[in-house]
Amino acid sequence: MRVGWVYLDKKAAVIRAVKDYNVMERIIQNYNKAIEEARTRMTAAHSPVLSFAPGSSNTLAAGEERIAETIDAISVIEERYNCAVEYMRWFLPAWCALSEVERIILSEFYQSENISRNVLISNLSCELFIERAQIYRLKDKAVEHLALLLYGR
Repeated sequence: MRVGWVYLDKKAAVIRAVKDYNVMERIIQNYNKAIEEARTRMTAAHSPVLSFAPGSSNTLAAGEERIAETIDAISVIEERYNCAVEYMRWFLPAWCALSEVERIILSEFYQSENISRNVLISNLSCELFIERAQIYRLKDKAVEHLALLLYGR
């Protein structure tokens, strides 16, 4: 066992991984659309700007700059996509190994946006028919279980 692995804050890492799930899923879903939009921007005809003012750019250079910027944008999109795919390969098997109750609790706690903690706990309590204190215990156990599945001992 590597010494550095012992000092990894696995709980915080698991929480960040759960929070990132929706973003990674959205990156994968929108990949083709983002690439197509970037390519369209690169090849779309733009009207020339004729200006002889100092500091104005040459229209040929502007076209080259637009193509170079689009190639850079496509590289960024592809890198994000590759990271998202790698994340899914790592995260999904562990996520699917959790029980349905564990997934519900973790999703509600860490993927819900703009919901107060009281409302969140009330919703979970009604949905799962368990008391508030039990929800917190189940959340802690679910985080530990997911940490074990993702990182091992």
